[in-house]
Amino acid sequence: MEWMSAIDSSFLHIENDVTPMHIGGVSLFEGPPPPFADLKEMVASKLDLVPRYRQKVRFMPLGAGVPAWVEDPHFSLDYHVRHTAVPAPGSEEQLRNMAARVFSQALDRNKPLWELWSVEGLADGRWALLSKVHHCMVDGVAATDLMSVMFSDTSGGGPRRDFSPPPEPSSIELLARTLAHKASPAGQLQSLRRAIQAPRETLRTVAEAARAAAAASSRLRPVASSSLTGPIGPHRRWAWADVRLTDVKTVRSALGGTVNDVVLAIITNGFRDLLDGRGEPPGPDDVVRTMVPVSVRRRGERGVYNNRVSAVFAGLPVGLDDPRARLERIRGEMDGIKDTKQAVAGDVLSSLSGFAPPLLLALGSRLVTASPRLNIHTATTNVPGPQQPVQTLGRRMLESYPFVPVVGSVRIVVAIFSYDGGLYFGVTGDYDGAPDIEVLTAGITRGMKDLLVIADPPVKKAKTGKAKPGRRATTRLPS
Repeated sequence: MEWMSAIDSSFLHIENDVTPMHIGGVSLFEGPPPPFADLKEMVASKLDLVPRYRQKVRFMPLGAGVPAWVEDPHFSLDYHVRHTAVPAPGSEEQLRNMAARVFSQALDRNKPLWELWSVEGLADGRWALLSKVHHCMVDGVAATDLMSVMFSDTSGGGPRRDFSPPPEPSSIELLARTLAHKASPAGQLQSLRRAIQAPRETLRTVAEAARAAAAASSRLRPVASSSLTGPIGPHRRWAWADVRLTDVKTVRSALGGTVNDVVLAIITNGFRDLLDGRGEPPGPDDVVRTMVPVSVRRRGERGVYNNRVSAVFAGLPVGLDDPRARLERIRGEMDGIKDTKQAVAGDVLSSLSGFAPPLLLALGSRLVTASPRLNIHTATTNVPGPQQPVQTLGRRMLESYPFVPVVGSVRIVVAIFSYDGGLYFGVTGDYDGAPDIEVLTAGITRGMKDLLVIADPPVKKAKTGKAKPGRRATTRLPS
């Protein structure tokens, strides 16, 4: 039995009938697809490396503590690893539509919170793996580590052991063990560590965190009314785009900033095109305010499957016509965010939430999703992945597009995953409130081309489309 952290449990409390809180993605592989039995055997061989995949959530009676992970005595791999196909001709649009339907369905809380789907029938002999895992289990960085373990032929699960779970504790046992843990010296020390555990150089004083929070206060006011926000329903749309990391680096070298700055600039173009297409042309000073999750995972925490994430808030300058000016504005704002250490302030506050009563944390999380007006229009998460090809059952992974959930009144969110020299954008939209998210993904592609023309004028016909198998990058995604 293992207790969740406050931030992990918040992702469970946020979830409701229209807000499933899993993350995931679709990875496309070269063909032919492997026998389904071989895929199941591969997953079974990795389960000892990821014990959480055989554990389920138990909530504490009377809200006396955070939820806990316990072994599922009825674990069945056949439930979690699934097999499906898209009809002919097996287009990418068909795959995205099928994925959107699967992503719209909440995971069963009575079972371990993950699913893996093998998808056949794709054009050109390809196949895909669709993955879903609840956000209470992993953040973006941990999900990438998890994918590297589960998908890779080289991770090595070793000899399989018989799974013999202990008896599932009763509600009374859960309550007694939780109260005993909280009252014990070890439990109190654990709570204290949660409050102070962060990079040493950023926790010299609480005053530093307070200054950072004050610097972010102007970005925490409710945003103006926009079609980007509003009520959401239970169904999702999902679209994708991709660009080459070498093109992003060309722009960064010529115009300055970081890879992340360039990525935010091309996403800005996508939102500008989207608003124009909706008859809402932005004014010169208008911005789309985005939450940008930031990993606060320290070097020694890789391979630990939980959430170690904070967030900063940035304005995407959709009102500026000039792509160069948009990049310069984003660069200046992100530099200011780094200087004021706003991500650190968020991490400190998340750590301190470990002292709040779990019932109050649950109520606070639900208020977030119930609020009709949040302080953001969207969220944009950028997660670095492996920069060398991944092999699954001898088949090379060609592309991998991420999925993240929409929450509260936010109707569109953008996730970016880097892999083998490509940047892959997955855009999630509410089915009714964002029927046109493909305008945004097309705008992302065009935004990359526009910046390339400015950065390297002779290369006016640079290709920014699909990643080519065999083409790889050896550098990691810079911050």
